[in-house]
Amino acid sequence: MHLLSRRLFRFPGRALLLGLFVAGALRAAATADDGPLATTTAGRIRGFVDQGIDVFKGIPYGADTADHRFQAPRPPAPWDGVCACRAFGPMAPQTGGRTGAGVGEDCLNLNVWTPALHDGGRRPVLVYFHGGAYNNGTVNSDLYDGGNLCRRGNVVVVTVNHRLNGFGFLCLDELGGPEYAGSGNAGMLDLVLALRWVHDNITEFGGDPGCVTIFGQSGGGAKCATLMAMPAAHGLFQRVWTMSGQQLVGRTRAHATETARAVLAKLGVAPGHLEALQTLPREQLEAAMRGETWTPVVDGTVLPRDPFTPDAPPLSADIPMVLGNTHDETTYLIGRGEPALFNLTWTELPDALRRHASQFIGTLSPDAIVAAYRSWYPAYSPSDVFFAATTAARSWRGMLLECERRGRQGAPTYAYYLDWRSPLDGGKWGAPHTLDIPLVFANTAAGDGQTGYPPSGDGPEARQMADLMSGALLAFARTGNPQTPQLPPWPRFDPARRPAMIFDLPPRVEDDPRGNERRLFAPVFYAQPGA
Repeated sequence: MHLLSRRLFRFPGRALLLGLFVAGALRAAATADDGPLATTTAGRIRGFVDQGIDVFKGIPYGADTADHRFQAPRPPAPWDGVCACRAFGPMAPQTGGRTGAGVGEDCLNLNVWTPALHDGGRRPVLVYFHGGAYNNGTVNSDLYDGGNLCRRGNVVVVTVNHRLNGFGFLCLDELGGPEYAGSGNAGMLDLVLALRWVHDNITEFGGDPGCVTIFGQSGGGAKCATLMAMPAAHGLFQRVWTMSGQQLVGRTRAHATETARAVLAKLGVAPGHLEALQTLPREQLEAAMRGETWTPVVDGTVLPRDPFTPDAPPLSADIPMVLGNTHDETTYLIGRGEPALFNLTWTELPDALRRHASQFIGTLSPDAIVAAYRSWYPAYSPSDVFFAATTAARSWRGMLLECERRGRQGAPTYAYYLDWRSPLDGGKWGAPHTLDIPLVFANTAAGDGQTGYPPSGDGPEARQMADLMSGALLAFARTGNPQTPQLPPWPRFDPARRPAMIFDLPPRVEDDPRGNERRLFAPVFYAQPGA
C-alpha cells in the first residue's frame, strides 16, 4: 500500500482523487493492526511479530529511482500516517532470471529484525548485502531471515536491496550533465544511503549506530570490500565479514564509459541527450544492458582508488575484518551450469582447465597442474582435481591477496575456510559456494527451492555447524573478534604463518591451508572475474 501512495506523487492529476482513499486505507489498516510501531526519519511504520522478534519488511530508505535513473539516490519523501512494512519490497531490475511483479525500480528498501524497539538497548547491528555479483540478486528470501540471529545473539539485523547492473553502474559521467556525476557507482551509493539510514534510525530499533557490522557473500562480500575504500561510507560501519567475495580492483572510467556508449548505441540515445533515458520502458533498458560488464568504477571521486590494489585501503586499516571461502567453491560456481564436469576423464581434464581457468592459470601448463594435483592428492578423481584447481586459482586467490595486504598493513584480520561438506546429492558438491549463508544466518531449514542455493540441510551436523559459524559472527559483531568458547584459539592473520580457522567438525586452526596449491598459482597475475 505504501508503495502505491509514494507513486501517486508522480501523477498529480490522480493524486488528489486517489490520495485521500489511499491515506485513509493506510490509517485504517494501521488502526486495525496491533503490530509493532516504529518512527523513522521519513515517517511511522508498522511491522509484525515473529516468534518474539519485531520484523519490518520493505522499509523505504530511498526514493523511487525511476524518477532519476542512473543518478545518485535520494532519501524518500516523508509520509503522513503509518506505512505498512509487513512484506518484502520490490527487488531491483535483473539482467538474468527474475522478472514479474516483484521487480521494479522503486527498489531502495530494507528489512529489519529486532528483539525490541526504542528500549535503549544499543545492540550490535548486522547489515547484510546480497550476492549475485553486481548484476542480479535480492535479499527477499527466507534464507536471509534475521530472526534466528536476533534470538541467538540479541542483535539487530538489516538486509538491503539496491540497484544492480546498468541501473546501478552505467557510467555516464562523461556523457551527460552534472546530474550524472557518480553514476558509475550509483548502486554503491545506494548502499551508503542505506547505511546512513541505519545510522540515523537504528536506535529506534534498539540498535547501536556505533557498532555496525557489514557482511555479505560473493558479490555481497565484494560490495563490502568496495565500501572499505569509499570516503562516503567511512564511519558508517565498524566491522566487516566477507564470505567468498572480494574486490581487488574496479573498472577504469575509460572502460566503463566505453560500455555506456555501447548501451546508448543499442538504445538509439546520443550522448548529450540522456533525457531520453528517463522515458524509455524499463524492459528496453534491461535488454540493452544484458551481456555487459557491471562492477564499481574507479571514478576518482566516489571510488577514488582500486579497493584492494596495490594495497589494502588505508581508509579502513583500523576496521576488524573476517574473510572466508569454501573448500569447493567451483562445484557450484562452474559445475552447476555444466554437470558433465562431475564426470571428467583424465584425458578431458586438461581441456576443461583451459576452457574454464585460462585467465587464472596464466602460462602454467594444464598438464603440469594435473600432475601436481595427482602427486599431492593421489585419491582425487579427475573432477576432484578440476574443482580443486579452479577453486584455488579462481576463487580464493582474491581472498588470500586481501588477507596478505591487510596483514602487511597490520590491520586486524581473521581468515577462515569452510571445509564441512554439504549432504546434498550424496555429498557431490563438497563445501560449495553459498554453503556458509545458511550457517552464518542459522537458517539451515531454509528451502533450496526458493533460492537456488545448495542447502546445508537441517540435520544435526548442519545445526552444529550453524552454531559454530553464527556464534563466531555474533561474537565478532559484538567485540571485533570472532573467538568463541566453542572454537580453538583463532589467531589474527599474518603473512608469515597464514593461520586460518577451518570450519569443520571438529573445527581446527591450520597455518597456510592448502599451501602447496597457493604456491603453485602465486606467480600468476590474478585476473579478477568481471573486472
